Amino acid sequence: MRKLILQMQMSVDGFVGSDEDRRWQLWEWGDDSAWDEQLKQDFNAVFATVDTILLSRKMAEEGYLAHWGNAAKKYPRDRFYAFAQRIVEAEKVVASDKLGVSRWERTRVVSGDLPREVDTLKQGEGGDIAVFGGAGFASALIAAGLVDEFQLFINPAVLGSGRRIFDQGGFARLTLLGSKSYACGMVVSRYAPAQ
Repeated sequence: MRKLILQMQMSVDGFVGSDEDRRWQLWEWGDDSAWDEQLKQDFNAVFATVDTILLSRKMAEEGYLAHWGNAAKKYPRDRFYAFAQRIVEAEKVVASDKLGVSRWERTRVVSGDLPREVDTLKQGEGGDIAVFGGAGFASALIAAGLVDEFQLFINPAVLGSGRRIFDQGGFARLTLLGSKSYACGMVVSRYAPAQ
């Protein structure tokens, strides 16, 4: 069975989004990144096993696919953007009850019962499935018990309030798969649901 891998940037105090409009992530969309070279290299390595990307409708509409499609063209030989090419090549699935058809290349829309749709994806042939979306989308996947691996990118920031991804419940215990700190201040911790 394919693994569903949720990647999420969060603050030290567990928030994935700020109530205030301020920059707190070491890397947001765009060319300005405070990630160090080792973190970039390790991030690219994750995508070696991924051939499908599951996105929330909001993430897709806010420009995720267009941004990385442009990055793949702009930086074809840049090591940092190697995953951009993987995003272009991967099958993309957008979960939405509001969209009828996809307007993006190599992308299809699924609607209805999210757990059923994700289970169908996981039962299919291929590599791992990476998940990108906001707090609400991630929370729904977690509450339904669909996430096989969490990759939490802990930024050196304290927000004090904001949006979280574990508010709807989910797994009582997680097993640490690994944790690594980077020169830029980021700590990446990987967890799986405890068996």
